[in-house]
Amino acid sequence: GIGIAVLAQLAVLVASLAYTFGGLYGRKIQAMGLTPLGISTGQLIASSVILIPVALLADEPWTLSLPGTEIIIAVIALASVSTAFAYILFFRILATAGATNLMLVTFLIPVSALALGILILGEVLETRHIVGLLCIGAGLAAIDGRLLRKLPG
Repeated sequence: GIGIAVLAQLAVLVASLAYTFGGLYGRKIQAMGLTPLGISTGQLIASSVILIPVALLADEPWTLSLPGTEIIIAVIALASVSTAFAYILFFRILATAGATNLMLVTFLIPVSALALGILILGEVLETRHIVGLLCIGAGLAAIDGRLLRKLPG
C-alpha cells in the first residue's frame, strides 16, 4: 500500500490547497457582512465538531496518561495565539488586502519555521535551507514584478 511518507506528503499538498480555497471562500463569507472574529469563531467551532470524533477514534485519548502542566500551557498558547488570533488576523488582512495578497504570506511560513527551529530548537542551517530561502525570495520577486520590470530588454 501507500507508505506513511507518501500520505504525509499528500496531507501537505491537500493542506496547501485548502489554504488557497480558504482565502477565496473567506472573501465570499466576508461579503455577507460577517466580521473577522465571527468568521474565525465559526471556522474553529466547525472544524472542532468535525475533528473531535476523528480524534476520539484515532487517538483513543482515554488510554493516554494526563499531560503535564508545560504541555497544557503549550496547547493553550497554540490554541489562542497560533490558531485563534492567527485566524482573526488572517480574515482581517483578507478584508483589507484581498485574497491574492493574503496568500503571499504563505511564502513566509517556512522562513519563520526555519528561523524558530534555529533560534529555539538549536537546529543547524544547512545548504538546502539556504537554497529554499533563495527560491522563496525568487518567487516573491517574480510575483512582485518590480525587479523584472527593471531588467533591460
